[in-house]
Amino acid sequence: MSPTPRKKIRKMKHIVVTLLFTALCFLALPLWAGSTAAPQLRAEGSVDAMGGAFTIAAYGTDRAELETAIAQALEEARRLNQLLSNYLPDSEWSRVNRLAGRQPVTVSPELFQLLQDCVSYSRQSEGTFDITVGPLMKVWGFYKGSGHLPHRSEVEAALEDVSWRNIELDPRNHTVRFARLGVNIDPGGIGKGYAVDRMADILKQDGVKSALVSGASSSIYAIGAPPGEPGWKISIKNPRDTSKTAAAVWLKDQSLSTSGNYEKFFYADGKMWSHIMDPRTGYPSMGTLSVSIISPRTIDSEAWAKPYYILGRDWTAKHKNKEFRVFYCEDKLDTPCAWLQ
Repeated sequence: MSPTPRKKIRKMKHIVVTLLFTALCFLALPLWAGSTAAPQLRAEGSVDAMGGAFTIAAYGTDRAELETAIAQALEEARRLNQLLSNYLPDSEWSRVNRLAGRQPVTVSPELFQLLQDCVSYSRQSEGTFDITVGPLMKVWGFYKGSGHLPHRSEVEAALEDVSWRNIELDPRNHTVRFARLGVNIDPGGIGKGYAVDRMADILKQDGVKSALVSGASSSIYAIGAPPGEPGWKISIKNPRDTSKTAAAVWLKDQSLSTSGNYEKFFYADGKMWSHIMDPRTGYPSMGTLSVSIISPRTIDSEAWAKPYYILGRDWTAKHKNKEFRVFYCEDKLDTPCAWLQ
């Protein structure tokens, strides 16, 4: 017996409802799949280079790929140590220091470009960034030491060999020569920042979307953000009490570098003398406690931290890059640490 018209209608409704339910389930599959995404795994690594520790913390969904990327970035720090360290006698940087006072020294394109950048920073900062500060660091005891108070005659003698204008670069032949014997270049104001940027580039090339790269804790670059966070939370120390925080920032796809008088110092004649040397006077800079810079590149934040420290708030406010944020702690009891407006 054939079904009645009423039964046919109920059957058709059932079929339509079933088809609609199936279609909705199919459309919802991407949403359900998203809720079961692979968890973010954390991996870390570190290496000693350029007189300090370089560290990486990173997140990803594949542990093997994450650890491989970290290993490659750490290997880059080792490579740059062989290029830039003035602690290693066989590094390319040490070779320049050993020979360039007597003859032109052919260097790698990478080192030549970095030295060109250093000269540019010196020119723009009115000589307060100066990699020829090496003789002063030695006479003040800050090279491989904690510092001591030299005689004025020692400072004056060292100062004769300090000037970025003593670096003669030949772009055609990729050679470096010093204008006089006694010139000694120091990578301390730029090497860590350059290395952090290179390490971050390698992590990005390997597909890492979230990582924090640190060079001796003073120069940092943040890739993306940790899971569930707006960025990587970085604390800026209070230079009057380094156990406390002067400011906290959420860093994302940016760098942060800090220069502070608390990093390396000694007391003599009732005063505190820090390692932040003013290359123009031959003496440690006074009047500032610390400066922190947030910028797109770590090489820039590290290179500019000391000039901003030396030249002071007013000069910095007038000349700083518009992309930079600068946090100042001045040596004035009635002036709190604050972001430069």
